[in-house]
Amino acid sequence: MWRGRQVVLGVTGGIAAYKSVHLARELTVRGAKVDVVLSHGATRFIGVPTFEAVTRRPVHSSLWEPGTALDHITVADRADIVIVAPATASFIARASIGMADDFLQAMLLASSSPVLIAPAMNDEMFANPATTTNLERLRDRGWHVVGPDTGPLAEGDSIRPGRMSEPEEIIAHGERVLAGKGPLQGLTVLVTAGPTRESIDPVRVVTNRSSGKMGYRLAEAAWRRGADVVLVSGPSSEKAPVGVSLVRVETTAEMTDAVRRHLPSSDVLIMAAAPADYRPATTRTSKLPRSEGGFSLAFESTDDILLGTLPERHPNLTTVGFALETGNAIDKGRAKLERKQLDLIVINDASEPGVGFDVDTNSVNILDVRGVLTHVSLRDKRDVADAVLDAIEQYRG
Repeated sequence: MWRGRQVVLGVTGGIAAYKSVHLARELTVRGAKVDVVLSHGATRFIGVPTFEAVTRRPVHSSLWEPGTALDHITVADRADIVIVAPATASFIARASIGMADDFLQAMLLASSSPVLIAPAMNDEMFANPATTTNLERLRDRGWHVVGPDTGPLAEGDSIRPGRMSEPEEIIAHGERVLAGKGPLQGLTVLVTAGPTRESIDPVRVVTNRSSGKMGYRLAEAAWRRGADVVLVSGPSSEKAPVGVSLVRVETTAEMTDAVRRHLPSSDVLIMAAAPADYRPATTRTSKLPRSEGGFSLAFESTDDILLGTLPERHPNLTTVGFALETGNAIDKGRAKLERKQLDLIVINDASEPGVGFDVDTNSVNILDVRGVLTHVSLRDKRDVADAVLDAIEQYRG
């Protein structure tokens, strides 16, 4: 996403400017060419050499340096995206009326690139009608806004809105902006992820080895492409994806209820979870002491969540299943595609190295109901997620 991209990072005069160093570094590590532009106020908080060290590129801070008269035009012309972080109340006010009295403001007026700003200021300043009006004016102009977050501000420990979003969140929003308008823009994508747990007693559970990694990468990638994403997740240590509505569940029955609740408003269902197929026929109300020796369990089948959605699928829904198999994986996946009346199925062979549960890589075959089969060789699950979404977009036309 970022490799080879030209990014202008505007930094204005707020205490949150220290986070901008990490943001500049992260963008550079991901392959972007980062041109940092410092306002006069920003130089009071952090110096030019710091940004030059992390980006390995010159920093711009003045319209008046000899030999740089047209640099604000040059920088504007080559930008793929302009990110301003932090964006202070003063910057927002001046930008909203088109001021051009420093390098950053002049560059923004000369740029036709998308703009993403990350406001950061005192909570009362942020809530002031002047600031809210100025932000709305910038949104109407097509600018994108991330944050601010709620947290401790510079003047105290109380939790209040006004804190600059973290660099990782700004980067995620930047990826969504760069993706532009694609086939998933404005659609609702419902993704399931992770295992489910079925209780034996108040302490012990029956579960499986699913980590949720694949489902979380799919949710992230769909949101990046402009979709509204609902992620229904069983127990997982994965971090909640930026921008995604996360619904946490424990049991297969809870996952079934969540899917049915969100299905009517969804355009795409991606069933990447690995819900438990069986649960104990009875659940003990107290822990079985080890001192009592071994015990036996009787199991009963849980609901087949995907099959159970059949009566509730609306005509415009695209339904995607996953099949983790061992041996004859494609044949078994094709049978599952037909049995569950899916539009597409993503097939894993768990016997292959680097494939399956609790790893960061995957290799899949994507089969659609028309018979189109796409092989995706072993790669990072982020790249596999993009390949799956490419296939969904192609199928939907």
